[in-house]
Amino acid sequence: MRRRCDSRALWLPAAVPSLHVGSDDLTVTATAVVAREPGVLDVAVDPSAELRMNESVKLMRDLIATGQPMYGITTGFGDSCTRQISPDKVVALQRNLIRYHLNGSGPGAARDVVRATMLVRANCLARGYSGVRPEVVRQLLDFLRHDIVPVIPERGSVGASGDLVPLCYLASALTGEGDVWFRGSVVDAADALRECGLDPLVLGPKEGLALINGTSFMSGFATLACADAAEIAHVADVCTALGMEALLGNRGHFDPFIHAQKAHAGQVRSAGTIRSLLEGSTLTRDDHHVLRANTALGDNRFLKLEHPIQNRYSLRCAPHVVGVLHDTLDWARGMVEVEINSTNDNPLFDVDAGAVRNGGNFYGGHIGQAMDSLKTAVASVGDLLDRQLALVVDEKFNNGLTPNLIPFLADDDETGLHHGFKGTQLAASAYTAEALKLTMPATSFSRSTEAHNQDKVSMGTIAARDARTVVELVREVAAIVLMAHCQAIDLRGAEGLADGTRAVHSLVRSKVTFLDRDRRLDGDIAEVVELIRSGAVRAATA
Repeated sequence: MRRRCDSRALWLPAAVPSLHVGSDDLTVTATAVVAREPGVLDVAVDPSAELRMNESVKLMRDLIATGQPMYGITTGFGDSCTRQISPDKVVALQRNLIRYHLNGSGPGAARDVVRATMLVRANCLARGYSGVRPEVVRQLLDFLRHDIVPVIPERGSVGASGDLVPLCYLASALTGEGDVWFRGSVVDAADALRECGLDPLVLGPKEGLALINGTSFMSGFATLACADAAEIAHVADVCTALGMEALLGNRGHFDPFIHAQKAHAGQVRSAGTIRSLLEGSTLTRDDHHVLRANTALGDNRFLKLEHPIQNRYSLRCAPHVVGVLHDTLDWARGMVEVEINSTNDNPLFDVDAGAVRNGGNFYGGHIGQAMDSLKTAVASVGDLLDRQLALVVDEKFNNGLTPNLIPFLADDDETGLHHGFKGTQLAASAYTAEALKLTMPATSFSRSTEAHNQDKVSMGTIAARDARTVVELVREVAAIVLMAHCQAIDLRGAEGLADGTRAVHSLVRSKVTFLDRDRRLDGDIAEVVELIRSGAVRAATA
């Protein structure tokens, strides 16, 4: 049984009324719902996690009392770890750590990204190995509960030693400093806290470092990129089915026998989805129907067939392209879900051994690799859809449809004035080219920094931001292709649609009317983009 959060929500199992951070079961889907539907899930600290947090704090305080140097607690940071301070300075050290990293730039991250970041950081710290009090995690959850969203510049992280610069803006807001989104406006964090009856957080030993020395900002981008890429993969299958009907294609290309012989799970899944969507269609044909539609060779030594027995690659090979995205997404989601359920700061406290452990779990290599791979697979699907669009708008290839899908016109006064989807093809080409350009792997550009202490870095945050942008661009392409295919179907005759594609055609037509003459289409495209992003297209085919 499943329930819908609201008209914009992703789908969640009905058995998930609440979420407990620190219990190692956070998923991409749950994170996306918390990020995009504030208040839908009740988020609390797992009771066993609170016990672990208290135990690690006690161990940390006991070790501080021994006078031993502990990185970032009684020593400086990074290359300055050789400089030990006295225990009476440990609180001031955390305050200064936050302040000297407040140097980010660029646009503010989207609020859903920041909400995802806060949830992921709370989950990571709640595991209980970071020396952080439960009060810190509760402050993060209170921000989510009251929808207090820190303003975080996107740029400034190299993705190793964690997302230091962006996460400092989060940490600063928790202490009542900086700007936040609250009730539709940007206000001082202190004012938002006061309105909600919350006290500014006073950072204890290690807590500033624990808040910023992790991969939660890149993971915020990554979780939403995974959620959105899943919708693009499904919509690409839908577009392919509609494109086959618009161009009177051969649905035999998706026969199970073919794909069982190259049994990549994603390819088989994509072909199965397309085949299911086309069930009952009278606009497409199976192999034997195509053969019967052509004149027999007979005694002729040469014959030009009226109906091609194979469609072009952007239709016939769609499962081999979209399938790569399905499989990449499954792999990337696995990496992301390990990351968002990890303890990814430094140092960590081993309560059983009574010891502090120094390591590098803040390194964002897995997120970087996952996002570089995901953005390449998504951009390839964008290229596929752009090629489908090129076929359906071009009278040389669209099997009898009008040029640029203009309406059939009987009025000579209107003839020659309209250009249909010509402009949208130009836009789709631009979006596709930009998406393909961004597939350059960000993880290949490690730079030595911070006095050669951070001498190998992940660039995972840049890779995740790129993945976000590629997803947005390809979603625009998918929306245009969906609109164009629906226009082509109306020109061809929608009565021949299969049940699955008919449901999508009706959904699109509920937001966008048939293009009977030239008009601006940016608003229409935005409507269809939202149908894709919200999961409404997937729901229509369920």
